[in-house]
Amino acid sequence: MKIAYIPQDAPFNEDQRAWLSGFLAGLHSRLAMNVATPPSTADQAAPRPALRILYGTQTGNAEAVAGDAAAAAKGQGFDVTVSGLDEIALEQFAGLRYVLIITSTYGEGEMPDNAELFWEALSSTQAPRLEGVSYGVLALGDTSYDGFCQAGKLIDTRLEQLGASRVVGRADCDVDYEQQAADWVQGTIGSLVTLAGASGSPGTPPPSTVARSGWTRKNPFLAELPVNRLLSATNSAKEIRHYEFALADSGITYEAGDALAVVPQNDPALVEAIAAHFRVSSGTLVDGTPLGELLGHRYEIRTPSKDLLSEIESRAENEEFSHALRGGVKEVLERWLYGKDVLDVLRIGGDALSLEEFIGLLKPLQHRAYSISSSSLAHPDRIHLTVASVRHHNTGRDRGGVCSTFLADRCDRARIFLQPNKSFRVPADDVPMIMVGPGTGVAPFRAFLQEREQRGAGGRNWLFFGDQHREHDYIYAEELAAWEQSGLLSRLDLAFSRDQSAKIYVQNRMRDNGKELFAWLQDGGHFYVCGDAARMAKDVDSALHDIVGEHGGLGVDEATEYVNTLKREKRYVRDVY
Repeated sequence: MKIAYIPQDAPFNEDQRAWLSGFLAGLHSRLAMNVATPPSTADQAAPRPALRILYGTQTGNAEAVAGDAAAAAKGQGFDVTVSGLDEIALEQFAGLRYVLIITSTYGEGEMPDNAELFWEALSSTQAPRLEGVSYGVLALGDTSYDGFCQAGKLIDTRLEQLGASRVVGRADCDVDYEQQAADWVQGTIGSLVTLAGASGSPGTPPPSTVARSGWTRKNPFLAELPVNRLLSATNSAKEIRHYEFALADSGITYEAGDALAVVPQNDPALVEAIAAHFRVSSGTLVDGTPLGELLGHRYEIRTPSKDLLSEIESRAENEEFSHALRGGVKEVLERWLYGKDVLDVLRIGGDALSLEEFIGLLKPLQHRAYSISSSSLAHPDRIHLTVASVRHHNTGRDRGGVCSTFLADRCDRARIFLQPNKSFRVPADDVPMIMVGPGTGVAPFRAFLQEREQRGAGGRNWLFFGDQHREHDYIYAEELAAWEQSGLLSRLDLAFSRDQSAKIYVQNRMRDNGKELFAWLQDGGHFYVCGDAARMAKDVDSALHDIVGEHGGLGVDEATEYVNTLKREKRYVRDVY
């Protein structure tokens, strides 16, 4: 090995020359030592312990938290794999060592779509024992619903029953989940560092969240709303509107299939009525903040919280209310609450509440998410929404949906942020696409068709659309007719339920054309559903099973497995609400 030296004519003074000589001598000594003594096995990096992070999501929140957890775990020395719950077979799951499950709850305590098949296998009597699995569950939910975090609770309990070892206790997060989720991720990964022997230090908190660029729920973008247009006819029983938000210089980019979250403002008339109930003005300060600001922008005053209901009931001495709330029959309470808002409940027995007590019983006002009805390829600077305004009149007062009437009546700009939905995407250009979207459920499929038109995609497109009356409720009729004329829409099947004596729905049209629908699926077609979850989506699912069974010559169990395979392959996906 050659020894570096400093030439005599190098431009250094004596002090500089002495320092450099010492530095080079030391460097030569270290290099010589490394050549003579190769690194031992102990000096080499230890293997990174494997960690699987699985998520169940309907709107993307659980997937985002899973991404944060993965980043934190990688920073603490884990080899991390992230995937949806529907992307792992239970046999594979049983062979894992360390697992984190992050799941939301859909509807009234149901599994999100991409967790259904995993839960069916896990809850089966044939499920394998899981003694070798160490796990943690983070559940996202909404305390407004009876089945708060039910999906996470069920999975957590079942894993324990099958012998898996809980690393940390389950955390059940409400709608303001970010901080609690971040704390859980930090504590759980810290525990796993010790348990798995990862290279991170359990005493040093791992980064629990990843800063995502752009606009978020905590930092929404204030967007102008230049277009607010009525789509349904004036004689319609519904009020469906088309909105366009200008993205300006926000930097927001979106894909067909994503949702847009809108932060609403409460009805000023309801705000004033509640203030009047307490015999104060909207300018009255509560902990230094005007009451009008609190009720108008910060708290939910349309749907009474469970805490408010419980507190009012304990003071009201109202037998009907008590029976509905404490009778244990969900349907009875729902019927009693139907159409009622916070003011209605206050008038039953809220006179004994102080204003401060009342504010403390309210839930934060939440954003509302709507399926985007435009493609960024066609409209890069705007996001389109298709929204039904909710209105009714009860006990002498006009009532309305919090966000839908805010958009329709009082909005020229609003705070917005994107909610990506990676599982609800346009398929490859040559793949057949079947879309079922009655009413405002057509929104994402308008975006899908715009996307395929801009791409020049050659795949066939089939849309099932319907509503009550063709004359009054056929929204985007001219666009759909033009796409049908151009050939972009290979098939358009309509179902207007009230235009004849026997009601006809989209699921009836599916059955009428079941042979061809099954042929499209056999050709690799993707099947999409958007709209009402309570009835339509279930009826469509039932029709799909029947069509597969009849035209595929399959029994009930075989038809179910066929549909489940569509789900596993992400060829049957839903955006339902």
